[in-house]
Amino acid sequence: MHIEPKILDRINAWLTPTFDEDTQQFIKDSIANNPKDIQESFYKDLEFGTGGMRGVMGIGTNRINKYTLGKSTQGLSNYLKEAFPNENIKTVIAYDCRNNSKTLAKVVADVFSANGIEVFLFEDLRPTPELSFTVKHLNCHCGIVLTASHNPPEYNGYKVYWQDGGQLVPPQDGAVINEINALNYADIKFEANENLINYIGKDIDDVFIDASVKNGSLNLTQQAKDNLTIVFTSLHGTSITAVPETLKRAGYKNVHIVEEQREPNGNFPTVKSPNPEEPAALKMALELADKVNADIVIGTDPDCDRLGVAVRNTDNELVLLNGNQTMVMMTDFLLKLWKNENKIKGKEFIATTIVSTPMLSTIAKSYNVENKIVLTGFKWIAKLIKDFPELDFIGGGEESFGFMVGDFVRDKDAVTSTLLAVEIAAHAKANGSSFFQDLIKLYLEHGFYKEKLVSLTKKGIEGAEEIKQMMVDARNNPLKEINGEKVVLIEDYQTSKAKHILTGKETNIDVPKSNVLIYYTENGTQIALRPSGTEPKIKFYISVNTGLNNLSNFKETEESLENKIDAILKAMNL
Repeated sequence: MHIEPKILDRINAWLTPTFDEDTQQFIKDSIANNPKDIQESFYKDLEFGTGGMRGVMGIGTNRINKYTLGKSTQGLSNYLKEAFPNENIKTVIAYDCRNNSKTLAKVVADVFSANGIEVFLFEDLRPTPELSFTVKHLNCHCGIVLTASHNPPEYNGYKVYWQDGGQLVPPQDGAVINEINALNYADIKFEANENLINYIGKDIDDVFIDASVKNGSLNLTQQAKDNLTIVFTSLHGTSITAVPETLKRAGYKNVHIVEEQREPNGNFPTVKSPNPEEPAALKMALELADKVNADIVIGTDPDCDRLGVAVRNTDNELVLLNGNQTMVMMTDFLLKLWKNENKIKGKEFIATTIVSTPMLSTIAKSYNVENKIVLTGFKWIAKLIKDFPELDFIGGGEESFGFMVGDFVRDKDAVTSTLLAVEIAAHAKANGSSFFQDLIKLYLEHGFYKEKLVSLTKKGIEGAEEIKQMMVDARNNPLKEINGEKVVLIEDYQTSKAKHILTGKETNIDVPKSNVLIYYTENGTQIALRPSGTEPKIKFYISVNTGLNNLSNFKETEESLENKIDAILKAMNL
């Protein structure tokens, strides 16, 4: 296979003394034996997406390795020195269960310390929300977590957090990227100053877990807690270091852990994908739950920032909730709590994303609280807290199983959210109801909203081109109707324009630009198209809704909404 000259130039740059001998030898072997793979590894630079930098581990500019992470860390070090002159700059680093995470975290610590930056490095794997918490707790200027969330085992990643504990956002992200792009690999300082590297662990865990208990607890009776049976799985990830202890300190004793998945393991041996959005990931937990007659099942992803929840339906069968349903329940519960405590004064808000359920806005309105809607990615929700210091943030979430309770952590947080879900279930059971029945009550009050996400995976150079073309086609030939419903509004977040089809009027969308297209129909159906920022996927988010008159119509109405979604998918050839 012929390697393009432009890519060959990039490859040859890595065959210089800046790179170690093993790297050079690997490249030489690959040119001879795997030219297609080496082309994939070098055809572009890894970019910061919605969740930072994430990619396959290996040699090359399009791979996660000591050089790509070293370059990012060097650029970040340069920027920190410019942004905080004459300050003793401090950073904290955490990592998850992924293969090479511990080694790569030390490389990052070495580069920071070589640049005279003090480092607080977790002694072992920890949840991502604990890193967000620690940035503020230790008054650090920034934080790094090495994680690839729920991606396959060959992936790893690098997420950057700022002083507020939220992920890097404009304008800092652009400035950091410019610093990184201006560097050569030869500019990276790898020689550690070990005197500047501090190891942290249990002392931080205790403060973080206590804060999670404080923010996620509802002052239930011990009897209500004892009456609830919980199954929990960490899916081989970091949550095992925090969630069981959080539940214990909150007073929950009937917690059954899926032992086969307790041990952190970057190969995720018992699951095809460690993603709580995938029903298969919670299979072992559901089997255990039937054995112990559990009321609620919770599984978290490898870096413990998202959670999947299963509860018993009206037929006493365990059903998996989607991220929108969990988020709706948590948000309504927090709003009710604030209302009962007379804390709603007209300056509170909740937050969600443009591809999440519209039901949240309906709920917020019923409490006279604003629902701020932002781009996909929790960094945008955290940014709202910084942008509106005069307002109180109650909670917020996104459809992809992430939720944040209050603002003590500035990222999605499966530790506190797991506790909150458990408390909601215990509260409902103590009042003769259940988590699921309380969800149906919300549908009765606000309308029955049903969502579905369809992801198409398109790998490699060709896949990236295919996804690009699908978005171009959708923009050039917008849908006029969907399953017999007229399209009345099209929002294009790339052009920041909303087009009202009936009047032809265009209005501006006041959020940063993003490659997202959303269709709205006359009957309240919503369809969003969005390429993933962290995986080789294009995603289609479908939301339909209707009224629900009484409990006895629940199943029939749910079936009708599911049929409607199926018809939409068929009409769109998905």
